[in-house]
Amino acid sequence: MEESMHQIEILEATRKAVIEDNAQSLRDLSNRTIHSASYIQDSGSIVLAVLVYTLSKLIERNAHEKIKNWKIFTKKLDSWFALAIQALKGGNQTAYESYLEQTRKSLTTISLNVKPYVQEVLHKASINKASRIYEHGISLGKTAQLLGITQWELAEYTGQKHDGGYTTIDARQRAKIALNFFS
Repeated sequence: MEESMHQIEILEATRKAVIEDNAQSLRDLSNRTIHSASYIQDSGSIVLAVLVYTLSKLIERNAHEKIKNWKIFTKKLDSWFALAIQALKGGNQTAYESYLEQTRKSLTTISLNVKPYVQEVLHKASINKASRIYEHGISLGKTAQLLGITQWELAEYTGQKHDGGYTTIDARQRAKIALNFFS
């Protein structure tokens, strides 16, 4: 029940942040959701984190201004989130997840002129959030599976994010590491 209250709080704050075009608030909400998604590993929390992060990116980069029907979409989005909140209050996790999935689908079909951009942002958001879940100690394979990305995409992103790119170790250091490992 505590997790449902957290998700309701996130959804209500997300509704407000979208209306206010507050990208920073959306990013913070997405980060808060990742902590709980890492803990309970449910698809609802993960989809919510990706959705909220995607919305933050669209607003932050002013891509939402290129969407002709953005105001109509935000009303539709608000309705989906209200239904998701009602489902959580009624204890219906399946309906909650269904409403979030419908929200994600409507986001990808919002506008033909920005559809490829939105799909790219959603994909990158999935990878970004997967890396955050992975940082919380969930295995690479499980994390990739939860977010519907490949392990390769996740490994590549976490490697780049972790140390700014791939680094090489000279032969002497590699030999020392190998000797320590096998002794």
